[in-house]
Amino acid sequence: MAAAVSTNRRWPIALVIILAVYLAAAAALASQLPVKDGMPDWFATLFPGGWMAWSFPSAMFFLTIFLLLGLMAVWEYARPGGHPRVGILRFETTRGDRLFVSLLGSAFIHLAWLGLVGPNVWWALALSLVYAIGVFKLV
Repeated sequence: MAAAVSTNRRWPIALVIILAVYLAAAAALASQLPVKDGMPDWFATLFPGGWMAWSFPSAMFFLTIFLLLGLMAVWEYARPGGHPRVGILRFETTRGDRLFVSLLGSAFIHLAWLGLVGPNVWWALALSLVYAIGVFKLV
């Protein structure tokens, strides 16, 4: 039992490593930004001639999903989730299920925002964060 307690205390190290890797990858992506008229061009292709036109926002989107998965893994290691719970939607969910539901819902919120309002998605991001908090609290 003592070994399980001592290994369970390593989660802050894993958390720091995951955050450091995220920040290093974000900095590496930012260093690849092309400059246009003396300013960084945030929406230009990061790697010209590559197989996919990665822009900074799209790369950060996927990097952030990897960060969330890593943080969820550390959270589960530090404090195991235990039994699934039944929330407002009346079906059992674990933390991973709630993360998936919040990411899926956020994708639909952003798509609806793009279709109905336009390309300025900062308010859609704020709405998605409120939605994710609601999913983790209520679902």
